[in-house]
Amino acid sequence: MLVCHDCHKTIDQDKKGDRYSAELLKKWKTAREARVVIVTGISPSKKSHVVLFGARISEEASPLQFERAVEAVFPNRFPAEERPVKLSMVCEHDDSSEKYWLTESDNLCAAFERHITPRITETEPCHFSMFAFAPQPLLILLGSLLTDKIPVDVYQLHREPPNWQWQPHPSGFEFRTRRPQRTEGEPVLVISLSASVAHSRVTNVTGENVSIWELTIDEPHNDFLKSQAQLVMFREAARKVIAAIGNAHGSSSLRIFPAMPVACAIELGRVRMPKSDMPWEIFDQNNKRKGFIPTIRIGATK
Repeated sequence: MLVCHDCHKTIDQDKKGDRYSAELLKKWKTAREARVVIVTGISPSKKSHVVLFGARISEEASPLQFERAVEAVFPNRFPAEERPVKLSMVCEHDDSSEKYWLTESDNLCAAFERHITPRITETEPCHFSMFAFAPQPLLILLGSLLTDKIPVDVYQLHREPPNWQWQPHPSGFEFRTRRPQRTEGEPVLVISLSASVAHSRVTNVTGENVSIWELTIDEPHNDFLKSQAQLVMFREAARKVIAAIGNAHGSSSLRIFPAMPVACAIELGRVRMPKSDMPWEIFDQNNKRKGFIPTIRIGATK
């Protein structure tokens, strides 16, 4: 068994094998060999571009760290490059201003075109692993740029334990859709997952002449998303409610009031069908403005 000079010396000094027995050394060797087999046995087709999207991603304190992302993708995937693809936000405007959302959406679209699009057009199969920590409207926009045509694994930062690894699927979990009693008003989609969004907070912004659809769970809270299976269920539930809203309201603009995890926000954008879905207007809770404010429009004619 190959070890460093100092370890060789330490082991050899244990003449009787009281601490470093032959059985223990063979166990270490077998475990090491098994680990090497696993690492080197990953198919080349399993490579993935690791993408980090968020504010101040170069700072040490940020949860968006390449090493932590690699731990999450392995052993199902391995990084296609030695460094991550960074989509950083640099705007100095306050997020309560219209300029912030215009600037940041333009920055994101430009960064996507610069860093992601060339990798999508590569001749070999292309896959992305997405790690993000950013405002929900920008995450939804990112998802709409990716679409569901591009192979992407989206990850969620968990609070307990604090990591990006997916956890076992909770039993008995399901998403629920609440339909409005009438559909004569302008359509609104409330997504109450990380927290409950009271309808009064919506009508304070939109007025009373709206038809509120809601996608929710039994007990909304900020760490409910544990498994990749839950994310698949969210995509299916979101696509169904968006289709139902389209059937009920036609081509009207859809206003969306989200309170949901990062991964769900990206997947909401990915399930959008640009050729058939109505334009979206995304709202965001802003504490300085003490309520929801309009931020980004997706699919609207400029």
